[in-house]
This record gives sequence, C-alpha cells and structure tokens, in this order.
Amino acid sequence: MATHPSATTNVHTTKKKKKAKVKWSNLYTFSCLRPPPPLNQSDFGHPGFSRVVFCNNPGAHKTKPYKYPINEVSTTKYNVITFLPKSLFEQFRRVANLYFLLVAVLSVTSLAPFTPLSLIAPLVFVVGISMLKEGVEDWHRFLQDLEVNSRKVKVHIGNGSFVDRSWKVLRVGDVVKVNKNEYFPCDLLLLSSSYEDGVCYVETMNLDGETNLKIKRCLECTLGFDEEVKFDKFEAKIRCEDPNSSLYTFVANLEFGDKDKDVDVDDNKLVSSYPLSPSQLLLRDSKLQNTDYVYGVAVFTGVDTKVVRNSMKSPSKRSRVEKKMDHVIYVLFFMLLLISLITSIGSARYTDKKQTAKEWWYLQLLEDTDGSFDPDKPLISGFLQFLRALILYGYLIPISLYVSIEVVKFLQAMLINNDLHMFDETSGKSVEARTSNLNEELGQVEMILSDKTGTLTCNQMEFRKCSIEGISYGGDVNKIVRAASQRMNIDIESYRFNLDTEDSTPRDSIEMHEICHDEINEVKNSVLDDAKSMRDVGSSSIKGFNFRDERLMNKMWVHGSNVWDMMMFFRVMALCHTGIPVENGEEIGSHKPKYEAESPEEVTFLIAAQEFGFQFYKRTQSSMFVKEIDSSTMEVEREYKLLNLLEFSSSRKRMSVIVRDEVGQIFLFCKGADNIIFDRLGDSGRTYQHATTIHLANYAEDGLRTMVFAYRKVKDLEYEEWSSTFAKAKATIGPEREELLENVSEIIEKDLVLLGAVAVDDKLQDGVAECIDKLAQAGLKIWLLTGDKKETAVNIGFACSLLRHDMKQFHLSLSREAESKNQLKAMKDEILDQIEASYQVTINEKTKDDPFALVVDGKALEIALRNDIRDQFLQLAVNCSSVICCRVSPKQKALITRLVKKFTGKMTLAIGDGANDVGMIQAADIGVGISGMEGMQAVMASDFSMPQFRFLERLLIVHGHWCYKRISKMILYFVYKNIVFGLTLFYYELYSKFSGDVLYDGWYMLMFNLFLTSLPVISLGVLEQDVSSDICLQFPALYQQGQKGILFSWKRIFGWMGNGILTSVVIFILNVNILSSSAFREGGEVIDISHLGVITYTVVIWTLNCQIALIITHFTWIQHIFIWGSILCWYIFLLFYGALPPVYSNREYKLLVEAVGPAPMYWIVTLLVVVVSLLPYFIYMVIQRSFYPLDDHVIQEMKYGRKVVVDDEMWLKEEESSRKPTHIGFSARVDGKILYLKDQLYKKRMFIIKSISNSPIRRSITINPLENRD
Repeated sequence: MATHPSATTNVHTTKKKKKAKVKWSNLYTFSCLRPPPPLNQSDFGHPGFSRVVFCNNPGAHKTKPYKYPINEVSTTKYNVITFLPKSLFEQFRRVANLYFLLVAVLSVTSLAPFTPLSLIAPLVFVVGISMLKEGVEDWHRFLQDLEVNSRKVKVHIGNGSFVDRSWKVLRVGDVVKVNKNEYFPCDLLLLSSSYEDGVCYVETMNLDGETNLKIKRCLECTLGFDEEVKFDKFEAKIRCEDPNSSLYTFVANLEFGDKDKDVDVDDNKLVSSYPLSPSQLLLRDSKLQNTDYVYGVAVFTGVDTKVVRNSMKSPSKRSRVEKKMDHVIYVLFFMLLLISLITSIGSARYTDKKQTAKEWWYLQLLEDTDGSFDPDKPLISGFLQFLRALILYGYLIPISLYVSIEVVKFLQAMLINNDLHMFDETSGKSVEARTSNLNEELGQVEMILSDKTGTLTCNQMEFRKCSIEGISYGGDVNKIVRAASQRMNIDIESYRFNLDTEDSTPRDSIEMHEICHDEINEVKNSVLDDAKSMRDVGSSSIKGFNFRDERLMNKMWVHGSNVWDMMMFFRVMALCHTGIPVENGEEIGSHKPKYEAESPEEVTFLIAAQEFGFQFYKRTQSSMFVKEIDSSTMEVEREYKLLNLLEFSSSRKRMSVIVRDEVGQIFLFCKGADNIIFDRLGDSGRTYQHATTIHLANYAEDGLRTMVFAYRKVKDLEYEEWSSTFAKAKATIGPEREELLENVSEIIEKDLVLLGAVAVDDKLQDGVAECIDKLAQAGLKIWLLTGDKKETAVNIGFACSLLRHDMKQFHLSLSREAESKNQLKAMKDEILDQIEASYQVTINEKTKDDPFALVVDGKALEIALRNDIRDQFLQLAVNCSSVICCRVSPKQKALITRLVKKFTGKMTLAIGDGANDVGMIQAADIGVGISGMEGMQAVMASDFSMPQFRFLERLLIVHGHWCYKRISKMILYFVYKNIVFGLTLFYYELYSKFSGDVLYDGWYMLMFNLFLTSLPVISLGVLEQDVSSDICLQFPALYQQGQKGILFSWKRIFGWMGNGILTSVVIFILNVNILSSSAFREGGEVIDISHLGVITYTVVIWTLNCQIALIITHFTWIQHIFIWGSILCWYIFLLFYGALPPVYSNREYKLLVEAVGPAPMYWIVTLLVVVVSLLPYFIYMVIQRSFYPLDDHVIQEMKYGRKVVVDDEMWLKEEESSRKPTHIGFSARVDGKILYLKDQLYKKRMFIIKSISNSPIRRSITINPLENRD
C-alpha cells in the first residue's frame, strides 16, 4: 500500500488501492520526462529492429519465429554435457599431463620398465583430483545462480490473477508486478505504477554505479492498468530493437488497441502506435525505490537483457606462475630428451661394438632377444631404448607437482576463508576464495581497478559541515591536517582554516604555534579523543547527520548577528528538493518523518534542516509545509506555494524551486555546483563569496561533496512575464525543447544572493583510506572506474587519498561545442590535443617528482579508447600516479581492464560490487566481488569475494605474499627433488654400461612421490611464512618481491636445477666410490644392485627431507611430523616390504634386517653423503644472508636473531625504508600537507617580519639611537 505523501500522519485504507497524489510529471521540467521523438516505422521488421513482443501472451513466444530465451541466467563454466570435454581440455593444456598421457599409452607395451598400473594410476589420480576441484568450484557457482534464478516475482496467469513464480520461468510477454525495494527480474516495459501519473523511481547503482534515483514514466495509454484485475483484458504488441548492450537507448513502438470505443473488437479494433524511449524501460538488476509497486511486461529476458549483454562468459584463468611452470616443464622435458638420447645412443653403440656385451656368453643377449631389444638391430633397439628411457626417466617431469599444487591451493583457500581478521561482524560474511587457481597471483598484483559506489563507499550520506555567512561550522580538523600537525609539532585550531592570503582576517585564518615535545602527546590524544567522541555521538544519534557545533545546535543560531540569512539558508535546505515525507516505521511514536527523494544528498539535507529546526513535514501537488523556528525560538508552521521546480540535470548542475510564502512574496531558492552558482550571483550577493570559496576548497580536500546555496526575491510582475515564457517552452515538442527550457531558466536564475555552502560525506567503508595507503606503499597503482559524475568521483578521490591538493590534475573532456556538433574527427582531434599537451607536461616535469592525476569523463573516454588514440591515452595514464574514469559503462570498464593488462603487461586486479562490474572483474587477471547490498552478480563472476574493501589489504599483502612465496618455493623444491631422484637413475645407467637395469625397486619408485616426499612439500606450500602477518603489514615493501618476480625468476629456477644436478652427482659418486672399493660387511661381502639401490635411495630420502628443512623458515609441529615422519616411514616401509615372501619382495627380501641394517657402513655413508650433498646449499645460504640479503632476511635476522628488539631505532628505520615512496595514499597526503603548511607558515612569518620591519615603532627604535648619537 502506498503512503499518502500529503498526509503522512493520517493513514487510512480503502477497498481500492491508494495512490500517491503528487503528480510528479506536472512538477518536473527537463528531459527525464520529455516525450520520445516519433520513429520511422519502416525501420521495424528489418535487421536490428526485428523483435516483436506479444504483451500478456507469453504462449506466443514458445514457437518460432518469436521464440526467445527464457529468463534463466548462468555464470558457470561448465554444464552436464560440457564438463567432461572442457575440463579434460583444461587438464591437458598442461604440458606435464600431456607427457604422462603419452607415457601411460606406452606403459601397456613391452617397453615399459614398470607395470602399467604404476604409470596410469598417478595420471588418473592427478587429473581426477584437478577435475573434481574444478567441478566443486563450478558447483558453488551453480548454487549461487540457482539462488538468483529462484527469486520470486508476481506474474499474471490470466483472469486478472497474479501468482509468485521464479525468475527463471519468466518469458517474453509476461506481465509482472514488482514491489518496492525489489529488483526487476528482466528488462520490463513500464505499464503503470502506484503514482497516478505512472511515475516510478529506479535505483540503477547496480548497473552504472550512480546513487541518484532515475525517474521512469509509463505512457498515458497504459495508465489505466493500475490494478491486477484489469490485466484480464490487456493486449498489446511491441516492436523494438534487437537485444544489445546499450544501457541508455531503447527504440520501440507500442501498438495498443483502444477498447473504450464502441467498435467490434474482433473486426475493427482501433490500434494506435505509441513511440517508446528509455524512460519506459526498467532494466534487470535495477531496484524499485520510493514507489510501492509497478506493473510491467517482459521485453528482454535472460541472456537478451542489457545487463547480461554487458557481461562476458566466465573465462578460464591460469596464473602466471603456472604458465611459467609450463616453460620449466619444457626445460625438464628437454633434459629428459637429452639423457634419453644419450642412453639410446650409448646402448646402441656399446651393444654393437666388437668384443663387448653382445659377445659376452654369460649375458646370452643373442638368445634372449624380444621385441624391444635385438643386438643385431642396433638402430631399432636404440630407438626402442629411447622410448624406454623416456618412461624410465619420467621422474624428471613432476606429475605429482600438479596434484600437490591443487591440494596446496585448496588448503590455502581454506586458510583464507577462515582468517578471522577478514571476517565482517556487521554482515556476518568473510573473505571467500571462490577459485583456488589464482592464490599466488594475489602476491604479484601491480594494478588495481576499482569501482566506487558500494566498493569504496557504503552508499550512505552524512551531513558534516556547512558555511553560512562566511563562517564555517561543524569542522573538526581532518585526519590529514591532524597527522601533519603532530609531525610538525604544531597545533591547528578547529574552525580556522585559511593560510592562503597574507591579509586574511582572524575569521578566515589558521592559528599555528610551536609547542614543546612533551605537549605533543597530550595534544594528539585530546584531538583523537575529541574526534572519537564526536564520531560516537554522531553514530549513536541520527542516521545521515554527523554534525556537532554548539553555535548552530539547540536553536543557538538564533542568537547570531544576521538571523535572516541563517533562516534563508535553512529554508533552501528544507524546500529546494524533490523529496516526500513518509511515516517513520523504524521509530515507533517518533514525530520525525522519514524522507524519500531522488538522491541521497537531498535526504541528508532534509534530515539536517529538521535538526536545525526546519522540518519539512507535508507535500501536496501545489504546496510544501514546513515547521520553522522563528527569531524568537518559537516553532511555527508555514505553507509555501510551489510555483515551479527546475530540477537538477548533468548540464545545468543546479536545481531551483520558485515558491510563494504566506505573505505573498515570491522567492527562488537555488542550490548547485559552486562555479555555476557563483556565475549567477548579483553584485550585492557576493558578500561571503571569498570566505565561502576558501571553505569549499577545504571541504573538497577533505573528500566531502559540496553544494552552494543561494536565493533571490522575485517581483510579481517579473515572475508573471517569466512564467508565461516558461509555459510556452514547456509545451514545446521537439528536439529544441530542452534548449528552450534551459534558456528560459537562465533568465530567472540570476542576480542571486549567496547564503553559504554545505558539505556531505559520501561515507567510505571502514578502513578504505588506510587500505589504499598500505597498498600504495606496497607499490600498487589504483585506478578508479565509476559510472558516477566527475565531481562525485573527484570528491571520493580526495576522501580515499587517491588525490591530494598539490597534485597536478589533467582533465580529459569534450567541450560543449565539440559534443554538440557530434563530429567524430573534431572530437578525436580535441581529445588527442589534450592528451599530447598533458603528456608533454609529465615529461617536462618528471624530474621534479611532481604527482600527476588523470580525470577522464565518459564521452572523452569513449573517444580516447579508439584504436588510433588508445596508445597515447594509456601512455599518459600510466605516467600518472592516479587515474579516475567517470561515467564509464560496463563494457568500457572491461575494455579498459583488457587494454591496461595488454599495454602494461602488469598483473591487474579488478574489484566491484555490482552487475556493471562483472565485465571488468572477468577481464582482469584477478576479479574480486564485494558481497554487499547490491545483489550477487559481481560475487558470482569473481575469483575472490569479500564483504568490505579494507580486507583487500590483508588478502594481498599478507595472504598474497605468503601464497606466492609458498608456491614458488614449492615448485622450485619439486624441480630439485625430481632432478635429484631422476638423475641417479641415469647415472646408474651410465655406470652399468647402458645395461637397462633399474637401480631402484618398482615399489620404491611408486612410494617416492606418493608418501616419502609428498607431505613435507605440501606442508611447505600451506604453512610456510617468511614473516608473520603483522610484519607483512608493517613492512609493505616485502610485497614487491612478488611484483618483481624475484622468487620464481629464471635465475632461481636454473639455480635450483643446478643444485639438483650437483646433489645427484655428489650422492651417486660418493655412494659408488665408497661402497665399491671395499667390503660392505665384516664377512667380506661386497654390494650388489639391491644394496646400492637401497643405500642410494636412503641417502636421497634423507637429503631431500633435510633440504626442505633448510628451506622452511617457519616451523610448526605439523612440519616436523611430516619431515621426520617421512624419513621414518621409509624405514618402516623397507622393514615390512622386506618381510614379505620373496615372490613379492624379490631382491629386497629382508634387506634391511639382514643386509644393510647391521652394517655400520650403511649408517656412516648415509650421514656422510647427506652432509656433503647439503653443504653447497648451506654455503650459498650463508653467503646470501651475509652479503646479499633480501628484505625478509634482514627482518628475520632482526626479529629471530634477537639482534634488536622491535622498538629499536634500527627496526624503525628498516620499517620506514620498507615503504615505497608514493604519491597517493594517506601517508603521501600527509607529506604533501606538511610541505604546504611549512610553505604557508614561512610566508606568514615573512609577512610578520616584513610588517614589523616597516612599522613606525620599529623605525623609531632603529632611528632614535642615531639621532641621540648626533
């Protein structure tokens, strides 16, 4: 039931549904309700305009040619049919998997040195685990899709009955009813609303990021369908454009039969054609606001809706580390081919050589030939030996690496999901890794592209400050100034802002004085306590009003010197708006109404006016009622006749109302952008302009949205003449209507009297500024991409410290002249000139280290992204410290992301919360969705989701750094251990004259990757920490190791390969030389292949597990169990395997118990060889940490080596140097503010010295002594 806006305190019900009585169409003036231009009927039915919609007859769309998609939407990568082929393709994109597929095929032949099961089982296990993980992650996406597709909406089923149905079953032509605060399930044509003139308010923040409500209005011909029962007879046909991605266009005609005429409906129905425009189209994922309900007919459903057309299919993303790992596999594969070729050639040459193996009678090579080996055919045998060697030395290719990485990434994702530091108590949500494929990418991000509304801001406005009569109210010193003053040992008093001019009056000045060091902490604590108490009071009292100043509160303003201007200021706040008061259902018994308006700023102003004693409480079609405080502090009720409302538009940048008070005086109240209002001030209305300008600059620097208030008194005769002209302009139909209205409005919006300015805070989410500061110190660049207007985006840029007052800003925008001509060449030339001029400035001033910012408007961005300009634009953008793009469409966001990724080659992360951010999120290397209030589209398309932007700091700087380091160490260790193990097999092949014997038992080979070396490396990938989370945040420069790729560079990769080769050589040579030159046991027995194999294998197991112990810097009990437990498992396995009957254990029967175990040489060799093989890495580690330490090495030495304590000067110095110099962020703004304040303080001192030097007293003091001397 709608709330009667003209009588909020007197609610009554009737059988007929109650309609809001304010006809907004009679109040609004400009293009939002302009009649659509007539269309060329010949366009319809041709390509691009072929869609036909049969309203209220969805059955007609079940068969061709009018069959259209249903409303089900999917964001999954796979379905039941495509899962197997697509996931198999994803798995065999990996080079190692392809290799092992070939090996698995060869294993069923006689060439295989192992059983087929030992080769096929690992491949099936690895691929199966990876596919299972992909399936589980996609299943979660399916469940979220199911949640959206299962939302309910009321659908007409005939006979005037509406029932709840799921979104997914909607068809084109369905008539639906959407209630207040509900999302539109598809693209609907508006038929009627709860307002009598068919107006409704729509929030499109989920589409374009704008917080202002959009006004939609139905056609006059469908206004009568305002009740459910009336749709029984509703029939119409829509001919419209084909589905497309343009959010701001809609070309269509409605063919509607007039059944009110006395005509035979079946034969001679009157059909009229009505042009439609975007004003009648309600887009999917936008929300109905301030309107009780609307009726609409489905025009585009499912994949045809404009918001889905702006999205992309879920891409398959692979991390850069994984892609580089493929190249590492290529290197290992080349090594495999090389040693296999050596084996093949050596086998053929040695076998074919005279007086060698072929002729040794005891080998019986000529008698025991088979298909894979024939000494009389050396070339064929050599080739077959080559294939056999490919299988035998396959341990060089770490197939288990993939499955280990899958397991590790899954466990890493669990740690991320369960990090209590990333849990938001307000929403009850935490950070979620929706895919674990990109964990290590989090540690390499260099560019962040962020949405604004709902991502950085929390969609709440607060009234913070105001300037009336040139005096600023409600202003405590902001955080930037407070931090700067503490570092400079100066105190900056509240309410005194200006240091700009030498002749400033005390009212406009800032007072600064030196204070001693002991007083600093007291001042700091008092300022912080005051600010905290103000926040606490503000947050606990009134939503939207965070203002505290005793000079205005509690009616104290009536004691001011100029009460009239004060009252006019508050009247502008209470009357110049489009809001309506409604009952406050949240506070039972409250006398304060709740307000609904087009924009959240208007609601904030109405709440503020109410707190200052001017309560707007009632509205009718022609009047506005306000309870005011007069000069005697008495409350009086006044009625103002609403004569005209000149609403805000992007071109006007102002809003005015013309009202007549109870005395009969006519006033024009105006609010708008400062430059627009200042241009319209009269000569007598500029009294407070200088002081207000200074206050506006300070408010803007604080990141507050500002608006200027002014008024003028209009004479009756002047108004009558103007009203007549205005009525004629308003009645005009045609393209010139809007221009005529603007020209007529200019006539009366002049000679204004400035009253002051207001500042509202588009509240940032908690911790946004601090998060951006820390990310900037870590070396990340942040771009802001928003659908909001430029002024709002710039204010947020200041609020979150992406902009600073001393930053040189380049603004790319089209002039009104170029835009009106709409000539592409002229627009391109203008933008190119601006880009080249700005780029030249960056080149010329680059040596000065001056910060630059680029602000681009939507139309200019569209031109700048064209193929022949984009490179110059991106070159300029990359040179700027901060980039803000405004009025950006969803497709432009995705395009910018792709171009930045391609042009810079840097790792990009995109973060957003709405459906308009889906394309950007999918195009970036990493997509992050904010699980806020604006639906789940961004979350469903994302790789990671989080409830608040501030958690990005910990996700990247802590978990990103850890994951990158863990995965890098893990891969390098895997390469190392497989080279060590695989090359010992090759060395034995050389040692045994290419005999083909395998050094290790088949079960040893199987156990190597499965049990004996798998768990330690998994613990390394999951639990390793070079430093703690607190130190990661304290030393953000550690993050740059990932950006520079230090830990997984080719230098490190080849270094670990070399270490593996050296270790394998040491192990084999020492084992062979020590054991073969003397008796192995006391009885004189020498070693055979089984002894050599088990001893070498034991040394390998010990060496590899001790090596990982040297790599790990953060030990837990889990790692100790896995490392030393793996070694213990080897002995337990050897014991039990040897206890099996010889038919199963073969030559390993009781090998440990009876052969090697009792021999002291076994244990001595193990100890000696392990120490020698680890010695090279140990020496390297000592040299690196002593002479070439990394940042984390220094911190580890300081913290764990106990060289200094955390509060020592060396620690603080290292902490300071770890922050990368940056031009954005809170710290950079404080540095800039300090330079500014020092400069202004110096000017003040010079001015004082100069004034004293030129004063008569000074001259008399200096002259008199000379006179006395004479």
